Amino acid sequence: MSVEAHPVCRFYVLIDNLAQAVFTEVGGLQINTEVLKYAEGGKNDMLHQLPVRTSFSNLILRRGLVGSNELLRWYLEVVGGKDDRRNLSIVQYDVGGNEAVRWNIIDAFPVRWVGPQFQADGAVASLETLELAYAEMKLG
Repeated sequence: MSVEAHPVCRFYVLIDNLAQAVFTEVGGLQINTEVLKYAEGGKNDMLHQLPVRTSFSNLILRRGLVGSNELLRWYLEVVGGKDDRRNLSIVQYDVGGNEAVRWNIIDAFPVRWVGPQFQADGAVASLETLELAYAEMKLG
């Protein structure tokens, strides 16, 4: 088992049914558990903390705008009422190019799309952002 840190610049995002999904940034990979604080009678010096329910933060994917509108089309289909949930994987690689960690995201669907901001004197690449809600995360 390796204990070295892996570079964050070596990753891929694989999405069901999408041909072009090369992202430059992934954020929001987060799990939160609500806690119920419970005071036990006769034990006044502490509170018990019990896990209640767990939720997942929305995943935020950013990429340079490409010639395809696949992400926006997917979102517009969902907005139009189609239940189009997809599975995806975020795969991080070590310096040797070997898979180090894989997070499998289950039943994801878009909840927000942000297109590029245009600036006539800018030299920055056009970016699009897709925000996804999802049901579950598993380690691959």
